[in-house]
This record gives sequence, structure tokens and C-alpha cells, in this order.
Amino acid sequence: MISDGQLLDAYSQAVISVGDNVGPAVVGVSGVGTGLLITPDGYALTNSHVASAVKAYELTLRDGTSLKAELIGKDPHTDLAVLRASATGLPHARLGDSSQLRVGQLVVAIGHPFGFQSTVTTGVVSALGRTMRAQSGRTIENIIQTDAALNPGNSGGPLVDSRGQVVGINTAIIASAQGICFAVPSNTAQRVVSLLLRDGRVIRSYLGITGEPWPIHRRVSRYYHLDQESGVRVAQLDPNGPAQKAGIQKEDIVVGLANHPMKGTEDLQHFLTDWPVGIPAEAQLLRGTDLIKRTIIPGELKG
Repeated sequence: MISDGQLLDAYSQAVISVGDNVGPAVVGVSGVGTGLLITPDGYALTNSHVASAVKAYELTLRDGTSLKAELIGKDPHTDLAVLRASATGLPHARLGDSSQLRVGQLVVAIGHPFGFQSTVTTGVVSALGRTMRAQSGRTIENIIQTDAALNPGNSGGPLVDSRGQVVGINTAIIASAQGICFAVPSNTAQRVVSLLLRDGRVIRSYLGITGEPWPIHRRVSRYYHLDQESGVRVAQLDPNGPAQKAGIQKEDIVVGLANHPMKGTEDLQHFLTDWPVGIPAEAQLLRGTDLIKRTIIPGELKG
């Protein structure tokens, strides 16, 4: 039988391994937050609100080395930003697959809270699929909730699983609550980083709806040969927005856009990131038990 001491040792070894492997890639950002080096030539991921808090950027490595950096781009809608320091051969970490996370899984947060270097805290994944408002007002979907202790200076630092995979970027704390902390999933970060590196910003289409996941009755799904059990219900509709102009109504359930199935809000937001502004898209909607089609012309989501 495994003793309590052996279990504790295994737990400790997992945390120590994460700190040793990922810790060197964690940097302080201008004394106001944390970042994560993701390439050996100085590209670092942090929060948009951290990048917006200062005008001159400096990355501080674990050994105390300070490197001047520049802003490559930021995306307030996901609270992510990319900085770059002029250096090579830097320690770095790779973004893992956040879709593999499970509630209850051990996670480790690493950051520079209040200027203290490489602070490590542990906890578990408390919930998956949460939503929260970015400073831009847009809803960030699929947020990871954890009870790993975070402080304001942890913003922009990595959330890491026990295998050393970066599964999230710590982004926010609810000040009025005890131990409720959030991270943007690494899969979202990967998409945003690639766009920031290419364009310096993320251009998103805009429909003018606030959606929520909604189940589709099995009989309705079978009748219309829909290969899905859920869609996106229109909870709110912006006046004079593209959706309203197209004839979409509150409580319609969006099941497809331009032949892309919409099974949930993550599908919708991926579509809006990828679909060009101003290009018409055919929307498939369930209105009651009727399947209808409307042509919508997306606008551009402003910051």
C-alpha cells in the first residue's frame, strides 16, 4: 500500500518538475504582470490588460536579466497580447492542448506577483467552459476556472498541467470572491497568437447577437438531418446590427453559418474570427420547430 508520505512526495515531485521545466520561460512584464516566452527568439505571451498598463516594455527573466521588448499586437477581446524581446537562445515553453483538461485535474500557476520571481501555486481545475467579460465588453468563451492561488501580478502567466503542458494563460481574479481565478485556454491562445504574429491584431466579424448553448430536440434534429444535438440560441439582439437586419430574431437557434455547424458559442466565435468582414453568409436557424434560412452580412467587431 502507498503511504501518505509517498503520495505527498509524488505530488511534490510533479509540482517541482513543472516549476523546473516551465519556470525559466516565465518572465516579469515591466513590473506590472507576468508573461510566458513561447519561442527562443524572444516572443512572449501575456495579457492585453498587462500590455496596456505600460508604454515601455521590459521582460525580466528568472535569473534577473532584463530585456527591452516591443509590442507585436494585442487582442482585448481575449485579453491576450504578444511582445518580443531582441534576444536569442531564450528558455521557452510550448502551448499544450487545453481540450484535454478535466475538472479536478491538478494545475500549477507560475507568475511574478508583486515583483516576486517565479512564484508557484497549485490547485485543481474547478470548472471548464465558463464565460467572462473581457475589458472590451466581449464575452470570452470556454474559460478555465481554477482554485490555484493567483495575485494581480500573476496576470499573463501560465497555467500548467502536471505533465508540464501549458494549458492556459491566467487572466483574472474575482476580487469579491474567495479563490475563484480564471485562465484563457491554450487552444484559444494558439489561434490568437498566430493572428497577432501575422497581422498585429485580430480582425473579427460581428453579427450583433449574444448567444448561449442550447439543446436541440432529438426529433427535430433527426427530421432536418442535423448532425448535432445543440445550437446557439439568440439571447440578445443588438438593434440595427447585422443579425437584426437579416431578419434574425431573439430565441432563434443558430444551427449553421455558411455550411459550418454551430453546436455552441465556441463554434460561433471561431467562425467570426475566420469569416471575412462584409462577405454574406447563409444562416440556418430553428424558429420553433421550423428550419429557416437568412443571409447575413457580418460587420467588423470594433475594439
